[in-house]
Amino acid sequence: MAQPDPKDLMKRYVRWPLEAGVFWLWLAIFALLPVETASNVGGWLGRHVGPHLRLSRRATRNLRLAMPELSAEQRSRIVREMWDNLGRTAAEYAHLRTIGDPAEGRVECIGLENARATTSGQKPGVAFSAHFANWEVLHLVAAERSRRSASIVRDPNNPLVSQILTIRRSVHGGQLAPKGTNGARTALATLGANGLVAMLIDQRMSDGIAVPFFAHTAMTAPAAAQMAVRFDAHFFPVRLERIGPARFRMTVLPSLELPTEGSRAERIGTLMTQANAILEQWIREQPGQWLWLHRRWPKETYRELGL
Repeated sequence: MAQPDPKDLMKRYVRWPLEAGVFWLWLAIFALLPVETASNVGGWLGRHVGPHLRLSRRATRNLRLAMPELSAEQRSRIVREMWDNLGRTAAEYAHLRTIGDPAEGRVECIGLENARATTSGQKPGVAFSAHFANWEVLHLVAAERSRRSASIVRDPNNPLVSQILTIRRSVHGGQLAPKGTNGARTALATLGANGLVAMLIDQRMSDGIAVPFFAHTAMTAPAAAQMAVRFDAHFFPVRLERIGPARFRMTVLPSLELPTEGSRAERIGTLMTQANAILEQWIREQPGQWLWLHRRWPKETYRELGL
């Protein structure tokens, strides 16, 4: 019989429970605070602690790659704003029920008429966005406003943290479709029933397709465009903005026109190029509200630029 791997045992019985305990305690503490106070405290912690973490170097490198015209002072300000937003978002997980409740008026929704055919179940739709503001708002509104919805999410590597997170995300219903085979089945079933699939498309996918992003090639997950083309679905850009402590604006733009010329791969590439261009525009307008911590471009791109 094979001997248990000590590293695996340490992970399962020490590290995972410890991480889950810290996460649960974080949520419990912030749940005791009023929602806006929780957001403000999280923002204070984020902007005072985050910039001093080694991870901030990645954000700075990404900024130098994406917008080389910025000064060091401007990059520093954006990184600080990013950490402020991230701290707020982390604290707001304790209050997702309140934030997603339409009666609370914390999410200003603009352009919902552009998605009415989908939210009413007449035509399938794919809503795409990115890690802006509090990105969980996309799922909360989709669950509240759609007859049937599924949000594609990336579960944490720690299954205990994932369980806690799933409970928080599910407070207003809607299906959660973890990335992978099972999640894909859920998404396809939702679209087959004329439902809405919501997803964030701004993370690197090593086996994705090469699409321009800030004048550099970025490996991009094509799933959103693949589903839109397969089901002849609406393809909505959804912009998320933070307009105050635990207050947001969500704008649903008109569906992009699905290309009709070229091979299926070419049509998917065209759609994802348009989608990346839209995200880039939003990021340029409000760079402090995007999560700059992802390693979005290939390692070779960073090396070529000496980053």
